[in-house]
Amino acid sequence: MERCEDRAGTRLPSERVPGPGGLSGLLLPGVIGLLWWGASRLGLWNPYLLPSPEQVFSSLGSLAASGELARHVGASAGRIAAGFGLSSLVALPLGVLLGLRPRLGRLAYPTLEFLRHVPPLAVLPLLILWFGIGEGSKMAVILLATFFPVFLNTLEGVRRCDPGLLEVGRTLGLSEGEGVRRIVLPAALPSILTGLRLGLGYSWRSLIGAELIAAASGLGYLIHDAEALSRPDVIVAGVLVLGVIGAATDHLFFRLAARVTPWRPRGDARDGWD
Repeated sequence: MERCEDRAGTRLPSERVPGPGGLSGLLLPGVIGLLWWGASRLGLWNPYLLPSPEQVFSSLGSLAASGELARHVGASAGRIAAGFGLSSLVALPLGVLLGLRPRLGRLAYPTLEFLRHVPPLAVLPLLILWFGIGEGSKMAVILLATFFPVFLNTLEGVRRCDPGLLEVGRTLGLSEGEGVRRIVLPAALPSILTGLRLGLGYSWRSLIGAELIAAASGLGYLIHDAEALSRPDVIVAGVLVLGVIGAATDHLFFRLAARVTPWRPRGDARDGWD
């Protein structure tokens, strides 16, 4: 089992997915913030095009105090949880199945490749026609956007496992299901977690795009509504909230992945850019 897990958990340096930076990672945002503040004070651009930090954080405080920000964040987070969860429930077992059944994988490959290259937002009008502008269309967009990162990484993780180890497991009396559970899944877990982490980021991107087009709540709707009301300060505030939420969730997921895969090389689990 060690051989299989080592093989699946080890990547070339160029393949490593970098983790979120520590306190040093705040240096660049701090510098950008200072430049933004200084340039706005000097009047280097029209404040309507890019409001000052004071305007943006004042609007952000007003949104938070009124409860409007929490309502929109909650709406978007709920859609992410439902859509990403549903996508994972479909992508994970399918990736394992096709990884263990190469012939079945070859049969499904053309269809999956076709779907993989269709942008989710390209079919949003059709999804709205089918499901309306309610939650169904937005969850479908999230599912389409997050399915392939999770599926492909799961598929690759399963394929990397040495088939000979499953034969050894069967020789020792393990059933096929036990071999998958005790040998294949632990070996594929690092790759699966990488796919889930990537998929989570894709889910936010696709959701905001869907909310910009068809929604009555959520951060995408907040940004779109601010654009209609000519409130660039609220637009920038919404973008900042999105960035903070995305970075925070990615950091938490990275830490969780490092804890549940302690056998991975330390370089793969480093909390920063290599």
